Amino acid sequence: MEWKALAEALFGPGHGIEAEGDFLRGEPRFDGRPVTVIGTTNHAPIGVALALAQAREVLDAVAERPGQPILLLIDTQGQQLRRRDELLGINRAMAHLGASIDLARRRGHAVIALVYDQALSGGFITSGLIADACYALPEAEIRVMRIPAMSRVTKLPEEMLTALSQSNPVFAPGVGNYIAMGGVRALWQGDLAAALRGALAQTATDDRRAQDGAERGGRRLAAGIAQRVLDAA
Repeated sequence: MEWKALAEALFGPGHGIEAEGDFLRGEPRFDGRPVTVIGTTNHAPIGVALALAQAREVLDAVAERPGQPILLLIDTQGQQLRRRDELLGINRAMAHLGASIDLARRRGHAVIALVYDQALSGGFITSGLIADACYALPEAEIRVMRIPAMSRVTKLPEEMLTALSQSNPVFAPGVGNYIAMGGVRALWQGDLAAALRGALAQTATDDRRAQDGAERGGRRLAAGIAQRVLDAA
């Protein structure tokens, strides 16, 4: 879905969300109260400038609008693969973005992420996956690493990883697999404003991803191992 149509479906006409290049931001009202909207469009590659711009908006919300809900609209092809951004410290800029979102969560902001188009690699990890809850539209595309790249990193044959992806969501891309693993809490379909309303009402600051993954059969061991670590601490 194109971002303008999404914004109207969520907030109605006159929402006030604007695009500055690939960067989306605005403060529309929803059910009578303002919401901070931060996002990306055009399959944006997240470079240093875009990561810092998003982090700045999050920190401004924390400083100036205590407790105001934050909605992250995700459409990214991952981090910017450019020497300039690597030299400027893209890893630190993206870590700063993730830390800013985590700070907002800890300060009492409900942080909701919605993958409305594409979510790949580090651009998704440092935004949508750090929110209190991440949702997706049915037509969205989600993956962290393609099987050929996974093969190069793990040194396992592509054929083996392809076979594993048929039965294990950890090795497979796609919205359905991320729901099974708990990374995506649910799909938003039909009345998107009602879906946002429900998400804001249900958002809790506890991390349910491992628990959801265990209950859905997509990540069977993570929740148990995490609990054993907590018990031993």
